[in-house]
Amino acid sequence: MKIIICGAGQVGWQIARHLSGERNDVTVVDNNADLVRQATEVLDVQGIVGHASYPDILDRAGARDVDMIIAATHSDEVNMVTCQVAHSVFAVPRKIARLRAQSYLDAIYSDLYRRDHMPIDVVISPEREVAEAALRRLSVPAAFDTHPFLDGMVQLLGIVLDDDCPVLNTPLRQLTDLFSTLRAIVVGVRRKGQLFAPEPGDQLFAGDQIYIVSHRDDMDRALDIFGKPNPRQERVVIVGGGNVGLAVAKKLETSARRIRSKMIERDRRAAERAADALERTIVLNGDGLSHELLNEAGITKADAVLCVTDDDKTNILSAVRAKQAGCRMSICLVNDPSLQSLMQPLGIDAYINPRATTVSSILQHIRHGRVRGVYSLGDAEAEVIEAQVLSTSPIAGQLVREIDFPEGALVGAVAKGDRIIRPTGATRIEEGDVIVIFALADDVPAVERLFQVSIDFF
Repeated sequence: MKIIICGAGQVGWQIARHLSGERNDVTVVDNNADLVRQATEVLDVQGIVGHASYPDILDRAGARDVDMIIAATHSDEVNMVTCQVAHSVFAVPRKIARLRAQSYLDAIYSDLYRRDHMPIDVVISPEREVAEAALRRLSVPAAFDTHPFLDGMVQLLGIVLDDDCPVLNTPLRQLTDLFSTLRAIVVGVRRKGQLFAPEPGDQLFAGDQIYIVSHRDDMDRALDIFGKPNPRQERVVIVGGGNVGLAVAKKLETSARRIRSKMIERDRRAAERAADALERTIVLNGDGLSHELLNEAGITKADAVLCVTDDDKTNILSAVRAKQAGCRMSICLVNDPSLQSLMQPLGIDAYINPRATTVSSILQHIRHGRVRGVYSLGDAEAEVIEAQVLSTSPIAGQLVREIDFPEGALVGAVAKGDRIIRPTGATRIEEGDVIVIFALADDVPAVERLFQVSIDFF
C-alpha cells in the first residue's frame, strides 16, 4: 500500500516506522529538512521537504496514485487543507487528519461538519484520546496502563509487582493450574527495561512490570492475585484546566460513581473558562506546584491526582509533590519519552503518553479490515492487536499449539461469538473468532501475516 504521511514529528515518525516496517511504500512530507533527512536515514521511507498542503509538494510525494494520506502536522489548518487538496486535486481514497483545536472538534462532533465540504474520513483528536486514557487510568488505579478490547469485555492491564506480591517466584504454568477458572493471561513482562513475551516456565519477580489480558468480570480477582487491590476512587484533584483536564472533569461530573473533583489551573482565563464550563467541579486559580494550593484542593485526602498541564516537568513535579503530601495515587501526562523511565523511581503510579495513544488510534483506523483494534505499548516496543479470523487466514481451523506464532507473540483472549475464553494450547481457532494477541514490535508483521491483514487495509 502506498501512503503519504504529512508531518515528521513524534507521531508522524512512529506511524512511518510502523508502516514502513510492514513493507508499505511510505513517503514522509515535512517542511523541516532535518526531520525529513532523519526519517529517510533511519527508516525505509522516501522524504519530501515542503509544505504538506501545497499541491505541487503532494504531487512530488506521489499523491496521484496513493491509497491513503495521513495529515499529522502540528497545524490543524494545514492538516485540513492537506486532506482537502488530496481529495479535490488527487482523489486520494482515504484521508486521516489529526486535529487539536476544540472549536474544530465541536463542529465535527456536533454534525456541523459535512464530508463533501471538508473530506476527512477519520479525525484523530490527541486531546480526546488522552482524556479517555486518563479516565481509564482513574477507573483502574492499581494499573499503570489499561486499554479495552472486544467491545470492553476484555481489558489489558499493566501493573508493577511489589515485594509483597503473593505469587512471586512462581512459574506461570503453575499459576494457570492454581487459578484454572481465571480468565486472565500474562502476555508481556518488562524486566530491567526489556519487554518480552513470557514462556510457561518463566517466573515473576518484584519490580517486574507485567501486562495482563483479562476478562472484564475477572479483572478485580486478577489484580488481587497479583497483590493489587483496586480501590474505589471518590476524590480526584486535576492539575491543568486545558482541553484534556476539562474533558476529564466533565466526564467525572457525569460519572455514575459520583466522583468529586477539584481543578487547579495556573492561567486565569483558562481557569475562568473551566469554571464556566463545569457545574460541580471546584476550580482554583494558581500553581499546581504550590503546597498551599494543593492543600486547599484537599490533596491529603484525595484518592488520585491527575497532572495534565502542557509542561512535562510541571506534571512530574506536581505528581511527586502530591504523593509526598499524602495523595494515594498520581497520574501524569508525559510527552517526552526520555522522561518515562523516571516514573517508577519517583513513585509516580501511572503516566499517559499522548504519542502512544494517538499512534494507537491512527493504526486502528489504518488497519480497518481484519484488524479491529491496536494499542501501542511503551515507546512503540510492542502492540496488542485485536483481529478477526477469516476463512482464508492461515490459522483458521488450527489448534493454538499448532500455529507457528513468532517468539515475541502471545494470545491473550479469544472471542467465539458472545463467549470469551482464555486460550490454551488445545483451543481451536475457527473462522469468525476474534483474537487479542500481544506482539513485540519486530514480530508485528509476522503476526499480521497470520491474519493476512496486510492484503486488505480498508
